[in-house]
Amino acid sequence: MDGILRRTRSLSPAAAVTALLAVASWAVWLGWDQKRDVHPDGSQTGPYEAWQVVGLALTLLVPVVWAAVRGHGRDGALATTAGLSLAAFYDWSDDASGLYAIGTFMVAAGSLAATMTVQALVTAWSDRRTPRRGAWTHRPTT
Repeated sequence: MDGILRRTRSLSPAAAVTALLAVASWAVWLGWDQKRDVHPDGSQTGPYEAWQVVGLALTLLVPVVWAAVRGHGRDGALATTAGLSLAAFYDWSDDASGLYAIGTFMVAAGSLAATMTVQALVTAWSDRRTPRRGAWTHRPTT
């Protein structure tokens, strides 16, 4: 009974690294662009361009794949989502409309779905490539 009550889950180093890389990647790719683009017809877009968001997504593939290959895929995916959500919340919290909370939730939901999918695929691929310790080996009978 004591073993159940004492069981704690600590933050893996892979999770800490991926969370920090997510926050840093947000700052590098999206943190500097804060102005909306006004088009000649008066419509506004932005503040981010599509290439910035694609760059952020591709950059975050590296730490998520790294964590999954090291056996910490779920931790890496959750930490990346937490880092992105924290960065979005901090970056958007000065929005006067109050819609930043909805945007932050959408970032969290989208990044969680994407990172969990990536880590599941990478984990399945890497598990298939490495033999399991103590696994039965097939020996043909003659």
